[in-house]
Amino acid sequence: MRILHLSDTHIDHAGAPNRHGVDTTASLRRMLADAGQLAGLGAVVVSGDLADSGAAEEYTVVRDLVGGFARERGIPVFCTTGNHDERGAFAKVLGSGHLDPAGGDRADLRLTSPGGELAAASTVDGHRMVTLDSLVPGKVYGRLGAAQLDWLRELLRTPAPHGTTVVLHHPPITLDNPLQRALGLADPADLADAVRGSDVRLILCGHFHLQIMGFLEAVPVWVTPGVYNRVDLTGPAGTERAVRGASATLVDLGSPHGPLFHTLHARDPRAGETVYELDAARIREVIAREGHD
Repeated sequence: MRILHLSDTHIDHAGAPNRHGVDTTASLRRMLADAGQLAGLGAVVVSGDLADSGAAEEYTVVRDLVGGFARERGIPVFCTTGNHDERGAFAKVLGSGHLDPAGGDRADLRLTSPGGELAAASTVDGHRMVTLDSLVPGKVYGRLGAAQLDWLRELLRTPAPHGTTVVLHHPPITLDNPLQRALGLADPADLADAVRGSDVRLILCGHFHLQIMGFLEAVPVWVTPGVYNRVDLTGPAGTERAVRGASATLVDLGSPHGPLFHTLHARDPRAGETVYELDAARIREVIAREGHD
């Protein structure tokens, strides 16, 4: 099982360069074109922030471009929500987010919750793919909450033949970075409790726009860099700098040494140019605003 892991496409329905001068649709096209020669793919995952404003047209672009890539290879697509997404528009265009190669909804199981979270599960060649909805409307940080975690625990009571991969937007791990701690998953200990002793082999995330690998309990957690841009941690301490360069990950679950991760960077003559910079004062403002409720 090999997965092309995309995240943070931030498609802008205006169809022009965004406020930072990046054409996000072109970035997605470039990443998919450069991933076109990857062999043996079994699925595509998009781990949140598909849209930038949450407009239905933005999800249509993702469905057409990523769905077209998957259709040519006869493989499914699994999408989940991020903080920039809007559940109603997401569901209108993408349903559960689990799409077969023809673009139809293929989810085997969906969460039914008063909160409307878009969690779902599907099995592909014995590999169970579970997408969780960590979106907190109006906030940048994420939370899963009791309803999803209870649903996940019940689902994991029955192992899948080749194990389970969990996909969500907000990472349950962080570097020693105040901004990541403030904007990541607010309830990582609860997710750890839900997956403890289960068949979960891997957790895939996005949101931070840079690659990180760590563990939640004994489960590997991979955070992929963004398709829109990637964060460059070589900037001055206490600041954040984002640079051009569409990126993704090739995830290999089939190796005896797996899971294995290979970061992909699309060819771009402007890669490395600064997209935006946040100074220390701006970061403190964001952290104060995003206090977990």
